[in-house]
Amino acid sequence: MDSHIHGSSISFFIVFTLFLSLSAAALPRHPKLISPKSNSSAQIHSNSVLVALLDSHYTELAELVEKALLLQTLEQAVGQHNITIFAPRNEALERQLDPEFKRFLLEPGNLKSLQTLLMFHIIPKRIASDQWPKDSGSGRHRTLCKNEHLHLSSKDSGNKAVDSAEVVRPDDVIRPDGLIHGIERVLIPRSVQEDFNRRRSLRSISAVIPEGAPEVDPRTHRLKKPAPAVPAGAPPVLPIYDALAPGPSLAPAPAPGPGGPRHHFDGESQVKDFIHTLLHYGGYNEMADILVNLTSLATEMGRLVSEGYVLTVLAPNDEAMAKLTTDQLSEPGAPEQIVYYHIIPEYQTEESMYNSVRRFGKVQYDTLRLPHRVVAQEADGSVKFGSGDSSAYLFDPDIYTDGRISVQGIDEVLFPVEELEKKATPVVKAAVKPRRGKLMEVACSMLGTLGQFSSCQ
Repeated sequence: MDSHIHGSSISFFIVFTLFLSLSAAALPRHPKLISPKSNSSAQIHSNSVLVALLDSHYTELAELVEKALLLQTLEQAVGQHNITIFAPRNEALERQLDPEFKRFLLEPGNLKSLQTLLMFHIIPKRIASDQWPKDSGSGRHRTLCKNEHLHLSSKDSGNKAVDSAEVVRPDDVIRPDGLIHGIERVLIPRSVQEDFNRRRSLRSISAVIPEGAPEVDPRTHRLKKPAPAVPAGAPPVLPIYDALAPGPSLAPAPAPGPGGPRHHFDGESQVKDFIHTLLHYGGYNEMADILVNLTSLATEMGRLVSEGYVLTVLAPNDEAMAKLTTDQLSEPGAPEQIVYYHIIPEYQTEESMYNSVRRFGKVQYDTLRLPHRVVAQEADGSVKFGSGDSSAYLFDPDIYTDGRISVQGIDEVLFPVEELEKKATPVVKAAVKPRRGKLMEVACSMLGTLGQFSSCQ
């Protein structure tokens, strides 16, 4: 019996030992591997600040983070501690950043510089707006970029700043593992700026931009200075008369404005708008008909405005246009010449013209009909154009004003003074005495010598 009990104890001990061995085999040998901080990707969830950044309105910054291949690095950083992201506005990355510098960042060989720039905007610490330095002093904080620090400060006005950038949207995005502050501009670390300057200087040394041979002015025998570059949207260099199309006797041609067909301004749409305004305003249908149908001046005006020129149109109303005779409109080029005299190559409004005539009395404005000018003066609390019978009053001020084209309604059609004087000068015909015959003259002279007639009628 004792031997039976002893055998049972040995069997139980063997079974228990085997059970412990299996249990120990089922457990992991290194418990640290299941630590929540060992696998950083396990910490990224839908409520993470990284997910919020990719889905936020900071689309330009999120796109750069993906291009820089920083998602895995940032996931590891979020898995270890909270982070604070200073996100520049989309405008700062899209339009305010130097195009050459942005091109440098996006080059494949400069991936490290792009990563350094983006990591410079992240602090491995949670700093909310209420944790900002209260005084005008600054707090120095280490960034995810190695050996680079950011200075947080508060201005006298109460606004918060990060280095030279002002915080425009504090605590814009708040998540359990971090937050995002919106800033007005991009923060550029010194190392990236130095790398960019080094690459730019090397590029300028390695390649010589081909230039044309210097030109010599034949009059002064000196080198001609190159014309300065005209920035986009600047006033045209050439006078408007050099940009006009050929005369109406020739086929209409596009206006050769400076800079070619760049169309910094949409002149065609602006001219179309002011033509529609004339039609909807009422009483100026004849002027619109001449510009669009009788001539090609509407198209020419659109090209001029597209090239940067400004125009003021003195538009006679329908009653004034009805006084034009058929002879005045039937001559070749007459409609164009009439309209040219009503276009001033300046941008004038009712207020600016009235202030001018109030201050200077009479003001002469250049017109597109060279060399004639139109005279303006004050009359009855308004502006009067022309003189004498061919004068017109500012009847409907500021019918259309958009900063490039100004349309002012007048109540008469204007003509140059020289034309009026030519028409007003009467043609005096000299009285021609009836020619006498030679025989009659001889007879009268003989009778006069004899004293028969005192005169020969």
